[in-house]
Amino acid sequence: MAKTAEDFNKRRLRSSNITVVVSIALVLFLLGLMGLILINAQKYSDYIKEQLVVNAYFDENFDAKDSAKTVKMEAETFKKIQALAPVKRATYISREMAAAEAKKSMGIESSALFEENIFPSSVEVALKPEFVDPTKIDEAIKQIEATPGIVDVKNNSTLMVEVYNNLENLLKWILGFSVLFLILAVVLINNSIRLKIFSKRFIIKTMQLVGAKRRFILKPFIKEAVILGVIGAVLGLAVLFGAWYYFITQIGTPFAQDNDKLIILVVGIFLLGVLITVFSTIFATWRFLRSNVDDLYYS
Repeated sequence: MAKTAEDFNKRRLRSSNITVVVSIALVLFLLGLMGLILINAQKYSDYIKEQLVVNAYFDENFDAKDSAKTVKMEAETFKKIQALAPVKRATYISREMAAAEAKKSMGIESSALFEENIFPSSVEVALKPEFVDPTKIDEAIKQIEATPGIVDVKNNSTLMVEVYNNLENLLKWILGFSVLFLILAVVLINNSIRLKIFSKRFIIKTMQLVGAKRRFILKPFIKEAVILGVIGAVLGLAVLFGAWYYFITQIGTPFAQDNDKLIILVVGIFLLGVLITVFSTIFATWRFLRSNVDDLYYS
């Protein structure tokens, strides 16, 4: 009979541990998924910002006799633009390339309709994502305009500001949902741990009544919490990256190439799972350590 009761308690304990591990893994999976979405949203936000280019033009009037000197001057100016702090990427467009692009856009194949030299050479500048900020874009354009050899800078600042604001609003919404998922993760994991500790409240109080110190009583519960937190975190991360790998292989697009942010996400999710489990265990156990015997029947 005693053996049957012991087997029953072991099965109940095993079932309780499995429930806690699954709860931790599921919550951390959802939290990690939001983290991956946030990382990739930031990445593609920066990519879109880098596609918003500024065109810096050289003087279109030049003497053909000084073509070598002009080419040298433009090459020096191009290097100076590349070295500017706001510049992410710069592309030199010669007069010939500008003429070819104009013919292509107008659907003209013959060069008899206009001369190639009527189009000035220019530099197509992609700004760093942080300089697309409305408060910094004007300063970035002024730096390009001040470069010797540049006579005109054209850009659609209104479009840049609009795109920037839309992307920032989108990121704020995603960040808000991530914070909400973090709060839910703490609440759900805490509730799972509290239910587990609740089933052992009489054991905790019995140990205390026979003279066991609080630290002695807490120690095995904390060890168990660390183990459950580690197992839950590993399981959640394994499912997360397994599902994510399947997703990117199905759509054929690489995501989350920023390894530093990925490492931070993995370490953060792992530590979060362990810490929430440990602190929830301490708080739940401490509650019963401070309670009276009669309170155990009404908790």
